[in-house]
Amino acid sequence: MSLNDVAQREGALSTLRRGLRLSPEFRAGLAGTLALALVATIGRIVVPVAVQQTLDEGLRPVTAHGGEPDIAFIRTAVLVCAVAVLVTALCAYAMNVRLYRTTETGLAALRVRAFRHVHDLSMLTQSGERRGALVSRVTGDVDQISQFMQWGGLMIIVSLGQLVVASVLMAVYSWQLTLLVWVSFLPLALALRHFQRLVSRAYTTVRERVGDLLSAVSESVVGASVIRAYAAEGRTAQRVDESVGLHQRAQVRAQGLVALTFPVSELVAAVATAGVVVAGTLLGVGGHLTAGRLVAFLFLVTLFVGPMQVATEVLNEAQNAIAGWRRVLGVLDTTPDVADPGPAGRDLPRGPIEVRFENVSFAYPAHSEEANPEGGKAPEKKAFADRAARSGPTVLHEVSVEIAPRSRVAVVGETGSGKTTFAKLLTRLMDPTSGRVLIDDVPLDTVRFSSLRERIVMVPQDGFLFDAGIADNIRYGRPGASDDDIRLALTELGLTDWLEGLPRGLHTPVGQRGESLSAGERQLVALARAYIADPDLLVLDEATSAVDPATEVRIQRALDGVTRGRTAISIAHRLSTAEAADEVIVFDQGRIVQRGPHAELVGEPGVYADLHESWIAQRRV
Repeated sequence: MSLNDVAQREGALSTLRRGLRLSPEFRAGLAGTLALALVATIGRIVVPVAVQQTLDEGLRPVTAHGGEPDIAFIRTAVLVCAVAVLVTALCAYAMNVRLYRTTETGLAALRVRAFRHVHDLSMLTQSGERRGALVSRVTGDVDQISQFMQWGGLMIIVSLGQLVVASVLMAVYSWQLTLLVWVSFLPLALALRHFQRLVSRAYTTVRERVGDLLSAVSESVVGASVIRAYAAEGRTAQRVDESVGLHQRAQVRAQGLVALTFPVSELVAAVATAGVVVAGTLLGVGGHLTAGRLVAFLFLVTLFVGPMQVATEVLNEAQNAIAGWRRVLGVLDTTPDVADPGPAGRDLPRGPIEVRFENVSFAYPAHSEEANPEGGKAPEKKAFADRAARSGPTVLHEVSVEIAPRSRVAVVGETGSGKTTFAKLLTRLMDPTSGRVLIDDVPLDTVRFSSLRERIVMVPQDGFLFDAGIADNIRYGRPGASDDDIRLALTELGLTDWLEGLPRGLHTPVGQRGESLSAGERQLVALARAYIADPDLLVLDEATSAVDPATEVRIQRALDGVTRGRTAISIAHRLSTAEAADEVIVFDQGRIVQRGPHAELVGEPGVYADLHESWIAQRRV
């Protein structure tokens, strides 16, 4: 099930209601805002009433007896009208301020809620969506909701009130002309319901194309070095151009549909106004309508037509916003595949960790396009609702293994053998399809994330760094660590000489994704971050795969001290890690095929001996 599936099946009103229900901040102070809107709306009919009274009462002496107009009455009417207009303007201002404040509060809460939910989603769910598409849900889609709530929402409130008030007063002046106006606009109102569905689909496509565009642009920026290295600028530009073109065509189609309503509404308004003039004149000649009431009615028709014409613009914004809301709700509706047990979960006491896998199997979702689950590139998988939906190829087969506390274990195997999947299950980045993972005899899925992440730390392959300084990146492992604590950690890791060689020491910027550092330096920072976190179980996923031999030796020597006294599991690519381990676990095609000390395994025919021989041959080259 993709992030859009549930939300896309809902109608516009259902989506709007559910969105408002999930964002109670939008309803804060709504009664006061509506009261101000009511006053502002009623104030709009003051001018037509004043005109009617002036013509029918203030000028009656002139028309009836040829005398002088009632100046005092006219002056009073104008004064009352001026005061009413001023009060209307002040109420409209106060309404706008309250509405903006409320919507911004609600949208900020919605943005935070969506952002946090994205982080709660499992790796499988996240990797099934392009990063740019996920970003667009939290940014661009929420911005569309913001524009609608602050402009369209305001116009809906005012326009509905204006429509009702104008209709009531029109009926007071002449029910016949009121009926004529409503009959004129009734076909347009009925057609808008069908038209709304077409526009809704069009704007859903627009929001999807925005996500595609952001994905294409972000990948071209992040992968700029690879693009230049392979002279792929032309292909990349073509992909971005295609995304821009698809977005343009989707936007033009949606705007074109909306544009159809403008001339239609103008035509209907003209027909209604002409009908009122003709019918009103006939009623006046028959003595059923005064001149003042006819003129006032024409003013009211303008107030009535305004909301009808604005409805087309609101329809434009509403469908764009609802399409965005569907995408945001698509995120919020997705249940995290790996869920924090929360208050019902358990906390684990500090101390050496024992690991046990009991008949653990794992299969990626049936829609997974992953060809290489152990490669460095994140697989593209479709999000799914629960583990029962997994029916793709099994990559781990009934793995049962125990790892003793304080032991240093190396996990080795060919690419795609299942060793990285093993590490992700151990750190609960994913949950097994069947079987159990236990930490100190406690099922891993019953441990609160706060306790789990404190006791178990994983150093991933890419050693991701944030756009900050060296110290700030290391401090992610322990937020309260001082610069002196970080220097001490680097000293214990044998990295003092490296630190002194940096241009600004601990405060050297690493750049976006750590691109100002070499691959080996990024791994050093990632290791220091894990070390200062002081975990009880340290999982190193290819932690030395990207460093030069001299740096590898230095890190390996430091790791002898770092891993002492705690359980350490290294997903090893270079077998120097396996040589230094207490025990080696060998994976092949998703199964554990060998286990034992390096000295024993290297002398036995099998997968490990073949891997070791290949590694030695590579080092000789």
